[in-house]
Amino acid sequence: MRLLFGLLACVFVGTVNAQYPTRPVTLVVGFAPGGGTDTVARIVQGELSKSLGQQVVVDNKPGAGGAIATDLTAKAPPDGHTIHLANVGSLTVAPHTVANLSYDPLKDIAPITMAVIFANVICVHSSVPAKTLAELVKMAREKPGTVTYGSSGINGAAHLAGEMLKMMAKADFVHVPFKGGAPALQGLLGNQTPAAILTPVSALPHVKAGTIRALATTGSRRAELMPDVPTVAEQGYPGYEAINWYAFVAPAKTPRPIIERLNRDLRAAMATPQVRDALHKQGLEASTGTPEELGNYIKREYDTWGRVVKEAGIKAQ
Repeated sequence: MRLLFGLLACVFVGTVNAQYPTRPVTLVVGFAPGGGTDTVARIVQGELSKSLGQQVVVDNKPGAGGAIATDLTAKAPPDGHTIHLANVGSLTVAPHTVANLSYDPLKDIAPITMAVIFANVICVHSSVPAKTLAELVKMAREKPGTVTYGSSGINGAAHLAGEMLKMMAKADFVHVPFKGGAPALQGLLGNQTPAAILTPVSALPHVKAGTIRALATTGSRRAELMPDVPTVAEQGYPGYEAINWYAFVAPAKTPRPIIERLNRDLRAAMATPQVRDALHKQGLEASTGTPEELGNYIKREYDTWGRVVKEAGIKAQ
């Protein structure tokens, strides 16, 4: 009997692999074109298309800090033709900050592989008098509710990085969510917000041009693209770390053979010299792994940000 079940399982796996994919694969991105997730998705798009033998189409569904795209993915047919480059916010923060969230990331989403992990950078407009993080914190303390910072969206890594600083510095920063990193950058360049938390690669050209100023990076060590910019932890907040990450996921109940095929093809795509070079130019490095490793990481981050949201007093919206 065991032998029969084993043979049937092999036949099923072979059939699924032989048939998939049968049409173009949609890669859903939760932010506007030009942002970090969109950039990574488009870097991987071509190589993944080659390995799958089908066109991969990037579909931008911005809004709610990526939650709209994650909800769309959770409700998509679990056949491997819809995958999602998700972010830390929609998978591990929104469940703690959004009342009646329409999906459960621990139940409705199938992990495929981690994509990239990186730190963000806290920047201010060149007209802002603050030259250091300490001076920006002082501004927020002296004039509560007047120092705003832009981010790629509510519940994203940038938002949580700001809330963690607000909590640790006891400074009244005000969050202004945009529909992606590119709009947040434009908001800062247009001085709609005096500060913003951005990806290093999007901020760097404008830092070099002198239109914005980088005050601190949010990781445990300095960003490769900005080695002269100290971390938040270095500037009086030991233990501060707010890492951004993007991960490939699919709808729950996607057959295991398809998840394994996607994992294999995505890891191969991200290991190609073309993709690695393109990511490196963005200050990023591929950080792929198994579906199980990603699932465990998501659960740890889910618990971590749940504690931060509670301690910071962030209310569900």
